[in-house]
Amino acid sequence: MAPLYRFAGARAAATTFSSSMFCRYALLKAFSSSSSSSSSLKSEVDLKSSMLSGNSAPSRGDRPTDRNVKWVFLGCPGVGKGTYASRLSSLLGVPHIATGDLVREELSSSGPLASQLAEIVRQGKLVSDEIIFDLLSKRLKTGEAKGESGFLLDGFPRTIRQAEIMEGVTDIDLVINLKLREEALLAKCLGRRICSECGGNYNVSCIDIKDKEGRPELYMAPLLPPPNCASKLITRSDDTEEVVKERLRIYKETTQPVEEYYRRRGKLLEFELPGGIPESWPKLLQALNLEDLNHKQSAAA
Repeated sequence: MAPLYRFAGARAAATTFSSSMFCRYALLKAFSSSSSSSSSLKSEVDLKSSMLSGNSAPSRGDRPTDRNVKWVFLGCPGVGKGTYASRLSSLLGVPHIATGDLVREELSSSGPLASQLAEIVRQGKLVSDEIIFDLLSKRLKTGEAKGESGFLLDGFPRTIRQAEIMEGVTDIDLVINLKLREEALLAKCLGRRICSECGGNYNVSCIDIKDKEGRPELYMAPLLPPPNCASKLITRSDDTEEVVKERLRIYKETTQPVEEYYRRRGKLLEFELPGGIPESWPKLLQALNLEDLNHKQSAAA
């Protein structure tokens, strides 16, 4: 995709902390929390090393406004963070890193964390900071080796502690908070399907919410699979009504304070989804002062 980037206010100069400053910060965080451990401290230091490695000045051939953005997506489970972060990733040429995907990759492996994560996910609980730091630092190091620059984080940070540690690691440019009413969120989560063969994500729910007078208020069409995937759809094991409601409850308790954390710092962009992708994508681009030239050409064709 070819982007036209005009969001000058979203980019801030990356703040670089010296190793000694960060180590003092991380030690304070580690010893101030009874749940912290030496593995947590190591993960935080690894995370800093991975994130700061991409702060070197780009060559003249690069477009730093595209390749070096450091954005975070917030929002309730099922709101569509992955969908819109993935689209922006293609538009800006920046990697989309979803902590949920990192957890699922670890679950499907035979790694030492797989059984522990399986029980956490089954109960609908949040994965600990230590595990997330470890998975994220490994992903960033892998990306660094491939020449990646910048990132779109999806699902991190999700606690005040994580946000504070991130602040000591790198300067987040912008936090995009996607919002959707709860009844639509529940329907979306219960309608999610995955193709067991190609891994494609689809949604069989048709959300059509009307007001008291019966007038259309929110419509989200289903995202149906192609014929070759229709018979291979499976449901995520954690997409049950009980687990989804528990995830939403936990989100309100732990992650909504993160919204206020970034709001106070002037970095939060609130975006209420007006409908499905056809309605929401152009308006999100408008809110970000971005243009998707390929999308415009397709619409005009």
